[in-house]
Amino acid sequence: MYKVFLKKGEERRIVDGHPWVFANEAAKIEGKDKNGSLAAVYAHDGAYLGSGFINHASKILVRIFIRDGREDADNVIAERIAQANARRTALGYDNCYRAVFAEADGLPALVVDKYGDYLCVQILSLGMYQRKKHIVQTLVKEFAPKGIYERSDVAVRQKEGLPEETGVLYGEIPDWIAIEENGLQMAVDVRRGQKTGYFLDQKENRLALRRYAKGNVLDCFCNSGGFALNAATVAKQVIAADASEFALENVRKNAELNGFANIQTVCADVFELLRQLRKEGRLFDCVVLDPPAFTKSAGERADALRGYLDINLQGLKLVRAGGYLVTCSCSHYVSQQQFENMLALAARRSGRQVQCVEIRGQAPDHPTLLSAEETHYLKCFVLHIIE
Repeated sequence: MYKVFLKKGEERRIVDGHPWVFANEAAKIEGKDKNGSLAAVYAHDGAYLGSGFINHASKILVRIFIRDGREDADNVIAERIAQANARRTALGYDNCYRAVFAEADGLPALVVDKYGDYLCVQILSLGMYQRKKHIVQTLVKEFAPKGIYERSDVAVRQKEGLPEETGVLYGEIPDWIAIEENGLQMAVDVRRGQKTGYFLDQKENRLALRRYAKGNVLDCFCNSGGFALNAATVAKQVIAADASEFALENVRKNAELNGFANIQTVCADVFELLRQLRKEGRLFDCVVLDPPAFTKSAGERADALRGYLDINLQGLKLVRAGGYLVTCSCSHYVSQQQFENMLALAARRSGRQVQCVEIRGQAPDHPTLLSAEETHYLKCFVLHIIE
C-alpha cells in the first residue's frame, strides 16, 4: 500500500474530518501500487490519519474515507451505501431521494439518486471508477432496482484523467421515469435531464414555496418545473421561464400529468426576459430565481456575484408590494454570507423595503459535513417586499 506523509501542519484539516488530501500537501510518498489503489495517509510525525483512493494525476491526491485502518475497501463501500440509504429511509424518504451524497456519506466522489424503481449514479474519481462493477452489484443488492443509469458526464472527471461516460449499467431504463414529489407526479428523464435527471435537493424548498406563491408567479430558470408545479397548486397563474425548450417540454408534460391549466411556459434568456418584463411594467406576487451555478471555481466568484446581483435586482423590481422573492444559489464557491450581502446590495439598489422571512438550504437527503464546506452549497432566501 502507498503511504503518504504530509508536510508539517497540513494534517489539521484532515484531523477535523475533511476527506481531501491535496498533492501540494504531501511531503513524500512511500510504497508502490497501481494508481487508484488504497493509500494510507500519515501526519508529518507519523500519526495515522486515514486511508483513501490515490490518484497521482489529480490535484486531490487522496480522498480519505477510512479512518480505522481497514484495508478492505469493497466492504467499506458496501457498508456505507447501506448506512446512507438507512439514514434516508429513517427520515421518511421513499419514492425519490439522494441515497448517497459522496463525501457527506463517507463515499467521496460517488452520488446515487433514487427515482422510483430506478437509480442514477455519478462516479467522479478514479478510485471509485475502478470499483464500478462492485458498486453496481452493491446497489442491486441494496435497492433491487429495475435499472441503473450512469450520468458521469461531468467535466470534473477530466481532472481525474477520466472520460465522461453515460449509459445503462443494469436492467433497463425507460424514456421517462415517474416519481412522486410533494404529492405531485413528475416525469424524470435521467438520460437527458440536468445532473442526474432532476434536482432533488430543492424538494422541501419547493413545498415551502406554496406558502408564498399566491396570485401571479414568475418561475425563472424553471428547468423541469419543480417550483412551477408546486406554485401551481395555490397560484392563480404561473409563468415558467427557461432557455431550454427541452426543459419546457418537461414542464408541460408534468403540468399535464397533474391536470394544471394555469402554467404558461416561456423560452427565453432569463436575463433578457427580466429586463423585458420590467420595461412592460409587469409585476408579480411571487418571483422565483433558481439559476444554475454561475461559477465552477473560486476565481470566478466575483463574476458570479455580479450575475446574482443582476438577476436579483431585476427580480426585486418585478415583485409588487406585499409579494415575495424566492432566490437561490447552488454554488459552494459563493458562501451564504456572500450571497446574503449581495441580496442586501440588490435591495438597496432596487429602492425596495425588504424583509428576509426564511433562509433555507439543501434537503436532508443532501447532508453536509461541518468539516467540509464544499458539501454545503445550496442557499435559498425568501424575501418579503414590504413596499
